[in-house]
Amino acid sequence: MDNVKWFKNAGYGMMAHWGLYSLLAGEYKGRHVNDYAEWIQSFMAIPNEEYSRLAKVFNPVYFDADQWIRLAKDAGMKYFVFTSKHHDGFAMWHSAADKFNIVDASPFGRDVVAELGEACYKHGLKFGLYYSQELDWHHFHGGGYDKFSGCSGVSWDNSWDFPEREKKDFSICFEEKILPQVTELVKNYGDLLLMWFDVPHTITKEQSLRLNNLVKEYQPDCLINSRIGNGAYDYVSLGDNEYPSEFKVEENSDPNSLDGLKFSPKGLYETAGTMNSSWGFKYYDNNWISPEEIADRRKRLNSMGINYLLNVGPDGLGRIPAVSAENLLKAEALYGLVR
Repeated sequence: MDNVKWFKNAGYGMMAHWGLYSLLAGEYKGRHVNDYAEWIQSFMAIPNEEYSRLAKVFNPVYFDADQWIRLAKDAGMKYFVFTSKHHDGFAMWHSAADKFNIVDASPFGRDVVAELGEACYKHGLKFGLYYSQELDWHHFHGGGYDKFSGCSGVSWDNSWDFPEREKKDFSICFEEKILPQVTELVKNYGDLLLMWFDVPHTITKEQSLRLNNLVKEYQPDCLINSRIGNGAYDYVSLGDNEYPSEFKVEENSDPNSLDGLKFSPKGLYETAGTMNSSWGFKYYDNNWISPEEIADRRKRLNSMGINYLLNVGPDGLGRIPAVSAENLLKAEALYGLVR
């Protein structure tokens, strides 16, 4: 079965947001982030010099890829999507393109993407990778400098270290870092179900198409989500935590607009959602959705042909919060009763 048919029938997957931000857990110098913990560098305007020091103490001794993927499987999930690089620019694999990665910059020294890929293969789950293809706060020329509102921090781009926006040129970051790193991911980590790109603002149509062509060159069956930008996608990622009561495909919607995008030529749709109020780990966030709500959302989304990609936020030691695990397993038992 090809990935298009497989994805249509998959229904349910796990996402995991995990990186340096997990160490801060939503708090910095006595202040809490308003919402998303993975945005803490931007929300608090933490300089790269200081933020990079987190890598020197990032040693998640309880990380167990096999345990993560077994939980996803036991919870009824069919695929797993991992944040290989979020907006902070830190790579969770051994990247030759940038030393700011978990192998070269941290005492942990292990390739997390490789270990999760192996665990997915072992347990029969499909593997996908999230990659922030535009925002990169570690790079002077990271994108987002032409978008001025709506983010979860002080700015989309790194305006605290690099305020001279008129000197920024996203094409430099794209050539120096984005293309080489995506090449590494699609060449070196086995068969991927999908590439989950995010936040297209500055990226041009030509650049979105180049990314698409790059992925397809090495992995023709790898699906690409709509957040690559500029209509260069295979399937539609609905809004964060978007749970429509009804779903009407809008064939004439603007493929360049995330808010208006409702049409997938291949009939593939997905909602990514959180289990509390954040994607990354936030130690004081106990706004957990119940197992009943998880089961109900899964049933409702699947009945409309929309996959449910439910996120967990492991802590700085590599542990998926116990409440997350308990609610996922309880939700799977309930789903068997309500479907």
